[in-house]
Amino acid sequence: MTLPRQFKSENMENILIYHYVEEMVADFSEFSNENYKDDDISTAELPFLLRIRCADKSTQKDLVELFHVSNGYASKILRKFEDRNLITRTEDPESRRRKIVRLTDKGIKKTDEILAHIKRWENMQSEEMSEEEMKTLKKLLFKFLR
Repeated sequence: MTLPRQFKSENMENILIYHYVEEMVADFSEFSNENYKDDDISTAELPFLLRIRCADKSTQKDLVELFHVSNGYASKILRKFEDRNLITRTEDPESRRRKIVRLTDKGIKKTDEILAHIKRWENMQSEEMSEEEMKTLKKLLFKFLR
């Protein structure tokens, strides 16, 4: 990753966390555009599929609220995933109007590929970090986001 000019080691403590995150997201997007070609899923849709994978129980409403998108946009993405046999939507027994979204076997395999791609990017970024430093970074990020 090549940092912008304002990122200097002598002022690293004064750089906003927002700017670090912004650079990481931009770098991951660039890495994905160069290294991850998939006709089924765009890089903008990856987070939706990964959230379904990582959540115990997802609904369309959960995804709308999480990603701050319209119900129509979320529905379009989920329909696309459904058409490609990556997810299923079933009626929630607690509320008939709500649909529970789950990955199919094909969806699990696809998210395994995506997670491996993300791991490659993480490993490239952390080459100069020890395993312990990486664990510490993750613990601090978790603590920061709570």
